Amino acid sequence: MLLAAVDWHSYFFMLFAMLACAFAMGVLLTSNIVRMAFYLVLSLGATAGLYFLAGAEFVGAMQLMIYVGGTLVLLIFGVMLTAQSRFVSMKIRPDEWILVASLGGALLLLLLYVAFSVPEWRMEHPHPAEISVAETKLAAPIGLALSGVRLDDGIGYLFPFLIVSVHLLVVLIGAGYLARTKRRATSEN
Repeated sequence: MLLAAVDWHSYFFMLFAMLACAFAMGVLLTSNIVRMAFYLVLSLGATAGLYFLAGAEFVGAMQLMIYVGGTLVLLIFGVMLTAQSRFVSMKIRPDEWILVASLGGALLLLLLYVAFSVPEWRMEHPHPAEISVAETKLAAPIGLALSGVRLDDGIGYLFPFLIVSVHLLVVLIGAGYLARTKRRATSEN
């Protein structure tokens, strides 16, 4: 009887949102690369759970396969290639913190502006138990607003795939750069 009164959708949304934020903060605050990779995988996995709860099953599955799987593989190989003591722990200078905080704040403001500019999010909605599955697909207007694409008859996934490809490219370039630095350091000794 008590379990029937619980709004499980809201409970899991809050759980996945808190996990994603907590592990993202873990990525920011730890200096150990292996822990960073572990926290990043957990944060991206919780984000995939949010996509599934929002009714975007395809984006959630791609999040798990591409972001979580691909990033995990690339980070493991990057750590394996650079397993020297100076790369296991990263020290960040205060000026880099300022740059990262300003860029992150600008991105947060952009995302909040886009999220609050979607008219479907400002409408009054009934209780979640009274909504059909087709009516829960409200994440599409945000994606369309971010990508600038207007598709009236379907959902466009242009922007998420663009972000996925850029993300994987940056991780691959970073792994190659760290491997090149390791090779250069060992050849000098």
